[in-house]
Amino acid sequence: MALGLAAAMSFGPRALAQAPATPHSIVLHAARLLDIEGGRMLAPGEVLVEGEKIVAAGSSVAHPSGADTIDLGDTTLMPGLIDAHVHLFLHPGAEDLQTVTESVPQRVIIATLAAKADLLAGFTAERDMGTEGAGSADSAVRDAIDKGLIPGPRLRVSGNAISVLGGHEDALHYNPDQHVLSNATYANTGDELVAVIRQQIKEGADFIKIYETGRDFVKDGQFHSIFQYSEPQLAQAVAEAERLQTRIAVHCEGEPGALYAAQAGVASIDHADQLSDETMRLMRERQIYAVPTFTIQEYFAAHASSPEGAAQEHQFLDYHVQQFHRQLEHGVPMAVGSDVGPFPHGTQARELELMVEYGMKPVDVLKADLLNGARLLDWEHEIGVLKPGYNADIVAVPGNPLEDIRVLEHVSFVMKAGVVYRR
Repeated sequence: MALGLAAAMSFGPRALAQAPATPHSIVLHAARLLDIEGGRMLAPGEVLVEGEKIVAAGSSVAHPSGADTIDLGDTTLMPGLIDAHVHLFLHPGAEDLQTVTESVPQRVIIATLAAKADLLAGFTAERDMGTEGAGSADSAVRDAIDKGLIPGPRLRVSGNAISVLGGHEDALHYNPDQHVLSNATYANTGDELVAVIRQQIKEGADFIKIYETGRDFVKDGQFHSIFQYSEPQLAQAVAEAERLQTRIAVHCEGEPGALYAAQAGVASIDHADQLSDETMRLMRERQIYAVPTFTIQEYFAAHASSPEGAAQEHQFLDYHVQQFHRQLEHGVPMAVGSDVGPFPHGTQARELELMVEYGMKPVDVLKADLLNGARLLDWEHEIGVLKPGYNADIVAVPGNPLEDIRVLEHVSFVMKAGVVYRR
């Protein structure tokens, strides 16, 4: 009898573990469904979700017995949006003072609120492009989201960005005796870049962000951008990142820094105000993405502290738009990133609107966001498309985004990994 009890205690739980519960089924129904790979709209649209995954998607799907059906009415079902350039640890206001007056614990709390705002706005995946002085705290936010402790998008994080002494994001305009810390991590040589990359990966970074350019200015009617690393230094960093099976994104406004970055083989050139013909050729050939970040330029122009500052910001924005036209003509691959943080989180659908306003068709902007964004975040075949086997990251918007991209500002339904966060 004791032996029988022992056997029951031993084998009962194991038997249960071998027979997991069947994932719950949900059918989403709407007036339309975006087939982003085909660049077309299906009507009506349905998606069958089981657990965290999409089982079927199209004009109609099977309705399993016991499945919950959510009728979203006159909306369009589409993959969750992707923002390839965010700053969860920033909020509107003086960026440099945030890192001085706000503690890292305070900034982590702010980051969790920002992550929730972005998710509820329909952004189910993001690339956090630097904590601006909060070190590897973004890894903790990512991990908490992954464990279901807090709501937020899927995240790829970089920790602190890397820059040179006296370069971009350094504390340049303070009393030197106060020893105000840089918002980035210093690396002045190729060897130092390698050392910092290893440290950041150790601390949980998914990818590496490097500031390739610093000060930007217009002189004699010409745009100028100060580069920070040579091509050999960037190549050394890219090689180390590849050894660690990750990639590098660069903050880069213009030449010759952009050419050095493209020659080295980075994954993306973010901001990309100015790209030479050779840089554009290399980016097209190697599928290096430009991430324009127009929204932050528009915001800075509208919120400048003086008329002179506003005029300068408008000048930079106008120049970038002209260069963007050239980049489109040269076939530069695009991804979508807003640089949200200095402007309010959850409002970055504006980026897709501006890319349409400045020359792209809505379908091409959506492909840049969903297909190229998934590739850039190393989640190709997992997100960005509504098809079997992909993660159930799904949003619904009123109207037809292929006809009016502005409907993305009004996301009415958000699901991530099969969990409904907004309805």
